[in-house]
Amino acid sequence: MSQDRPAQQDSPASVSPSAGLPEGHLFVESLDIEAQGIAHRPDGKVVFIDGALPFEIVGAKVHRKKNNWEAATLTEIHRESPQRVTPGCPHFGLHEGACGGCKMQHLHASSQVAIKQRVLEDNLWHLSKVKAETLLRPIEGPAWGYRYRARLSVRFVHKKGVVLIGFHERKSRYVADMQVCRVLPPHVSSLLVPLRELIYGMDARETCPQIELACGDDVTALVLRHLEPLSDDDLARLRAFGQQHDVQWWLQPKGPDTVHLLDPDGAMLAYSLPEFGITMPFKPTDFTQVNPHINRVLVGRALRLLDAKKHERVIDWFCGLGNFTLPIATGAGEVLGIEGSEALVARSRENLDFNRQGRSSPLAATSFVARNLFEMRPDMLVADGVADKWLVDPPREGAFALSKALADLHQQPELRGGWTPPKRIVYVSCNPATLARDAGLLVHQAGYRCTAAGVVNMFPHTAHVESMAVFEQPSAD
Repeated sequence: MSQDRPAQQDSPASVSPSAGLPEGHLFVESLDIEAQGIAHRPDGKVVFIDGALPFEIVGAKVHRKKNNWEAATLTEIHRESPQRVTPGCPHFGLHEGACGGCKMQHLHASSQVAIKQRVLEDNLWHLSKVKAETLLRPIEGPAWGYRYRARLSVRFVHKKGVVLIGFHERKSRYVADMQVCRVLPPHVSSLLVPLRELIYGMDARETCPQIELACGDDVTALVLRHLEPLSDDDLARLRAFGQQHDVQWWLQPKGPDTVHLLDPDGAMLAYSLPEFGITMPFKPTDFTQVNPHINRVLVGRALRLLDAKKHERVIDWFCGLGNFTLPIATGAGEVLGIEGSEALVARSRENLDFNRQGRSSPLAATSFVARNLFEMRPDMLVADGVADKWLVDPPREGAFALSKALADLHQQPELRGGWTPPKRIVYVSCNPATLARDAGLLVHQAGYRCTAAGVVNMFPHTAHVESMAVFEQPSAD
C-alpha cells in the first residue's frame, strides 16, 4: 500500500466520529480510491478498512501499521450501510481464496458511481486546485457481463491435480479457483470450467500460463500463451474446442508480435461504432476498450463535446487504433492522429482504408504519425501545425509532456510564431490523479478553463475511475 494519500484523507476532523463508540468500534467516514473504508481512531489516526462502507460502524483487524495510518480488514458490522448489497459473484469477498478482480460488488452500483465522481472531484481540487464549472452526468451501462477484454492466468496445481483459470486471488499471486465470473460476458463465463478441462487434458498443461480474451461484435477470440511448441494432438484439441464452443483460437509462442491465428481463415475480429458508421477491425492483443457498451457512449459524448466542424482541423493525441480519430473524421475538415507505436499507426491506417470503402459520405482528410508522446516539446507542437481542437486519450501515465509543452508556448509567446493553441481540448482519462496533474498545467499555466468534467463507469464493481474533462480557452466564449 502506498503511503501517499489524497489530502482530505490525511486530515481527520477535529473530533473523530469514532470517539464515544465502544472500544474497537470504528465509524467509517468515506471510501478511498482503492475501495477501502476510511475511519479515524479517537486519537485521529486514520484506518483503511477492506470491506467496510461509508457510514457503517465496524470492527476490524489491523494487519499493517505505520506512524500515521493503519491497514485493516473488516471483521464485523455493528451498523450496516443501506448501500450494502449482496455481491453478485460467489468468488467475491474477504475470504481466503477470494477473487481479486472486483473490489466493490458489496456496494450498490449507483453508489459506486457517486464515489468515483467524488474521487475525480477530490483529485482535481486537492492535487491541482481545479474545479470544473459543470459536472457531466456519469456515463453508465450494464453492471454485469461487460468485460469484453481480460487476461486470465492459467496454472496447473500439482497438489490438487487441477488447472485453475481466472484472475488472481485478493492480494496474492495465486490464481483464484473460479467456476464463473459475473463481469465476463455470460458465454465466456460459461467457458471457464470447460477451458480448465481442456488445458488439463493437453500435453502442454504446465507450459500455458495465460489466456487472453478479446470479444468483438461477432467473434470471441482466445489467445493462448504457450512457452513450448504445441503438439499436433494439442492443436487438434484446440480446434475441436473452438468448433464446439464457437471461439477463435490465436497462439502466442513468444512476445505480442508473435500472436497469430491458429487457422488463418478465421472471421474478422472487429467492433462497431454505429452512430458514426465506423467498424474497427483489431487484433486480440491490440488495445481496445474493455467495455464496448460504454465505449460507444463515450465516443459519442466526446465528439459532441468536441463539436468539430467541417472547416476545423483536429488532432487526436494517443490515437491508438483510431477509436476517436475515425469518428472525428466523419464531422471535421481534417484530422491528424498521433500515437507512440509504429505498429498501432500502421493498424490505424489499415482501419482508415477499411472504413473509406462503401461510405455514402467521405471521411475527412485523415493522417496518422508515430511519435514519442512522453517527450513532447514546444517546437514539436508548433511543427504539427495549428489545430482548432484536440482530443487527448492517454494511458495511465497521462499527458504531462504534451500539457507542459502547451503551457510553455502559452507562457513564451515568442516560441509560437504564427502557431495558435487549440480553443478546446477534450481529455479522456483512465487515471484521475494524472488527469488532475495535467489539468493543473492547462488551467494555471496554459490559460484554459475547465468547463466540464465527469466520470465514465467503464469498469463497474472495480475501483478503476475513467473520466472526461473539457478545457476551453477564455476567448472561445
